[in-house]
Amino acid sequence: MIFAAGLGTRFKPWTDHHPKALALVNGKSLLQRNIEYLQQYNIREVVVNVHHFANQIIDAVEKNNGWGSKITISDEREEVLETGGGLLKARALLESDEQFITLNADILTDLPIDKLAAFHHSCNALISFGVTNRKSSRCFLFDDDNRLCGWENNQTGEKKISIDKKGLHQMAYSCVAIFNREVFDLIPQRGKFSLTDTYLSLAANHLILGYNYSGGKFIDVGKPESVALAEQLFD
Repeated sequence: MIFAAGLGTRFKPWTDHHPKALALVNGKSLLQRNIEYLQQYNIREVVVNVHHFANQIIDAVEKNNGWGSKITISDEREEVLETGGGLLKARALLESDEQFITLNADILTDLPIDKLAAFHHSCNALISFGVTNRKSSRCFLFDDDNRLCGWENNQTGEKKISIDKKGLHQMAYSCVAIFNREVFDLIPQRGKFSLTDTYLSLAANHLILGYNYSGGKFIDVGKPESVALAEQLFD
């Protein structure tokens, strides 16, 4: 599932008239780039959620025949639900498979999904997601076994601890995650919420792991000035 429903407020003025997922990096939209990224790992059935200028995304998908993938739209035009709420809304479209992957449309990365999946299976985790040791205003906290234990805002000092341990270390979230389908029966939140809330509420009683691929490419194309940096990283 690619999360493409956001309002893109940091990406104005483009998002005054377009969804951020259709912003171009070297002539290709962020959405197309992420669909092609998944294709590298033979993932060709993709759910895309839509809200902000939803018709533009739907039209682009239809015009380009899904860029070679089968795209199913999860319609959030009535209310944008954030990543966690968007995932729950798309439950019926995702839970037929044992595992599924989510990623954010405005993130570009070269995280090796095959290695993430192998790590996830070998550790028998409920959720595994990519992390790197880059600087970030908000980070997840892990123990020495890569288990998620908490979250910290480096700007405000706020902490949320799920497992209280000494020696926790920060890692930055890369917005690519693999889930076992039983997660749908475990998510306590409802309505509009972030996956961060879900991770932290489940971490104490379920194995949630960070897959460290530090040194790989990653960029949050969250602001217009990020495009030039993204174009340097991704042809």
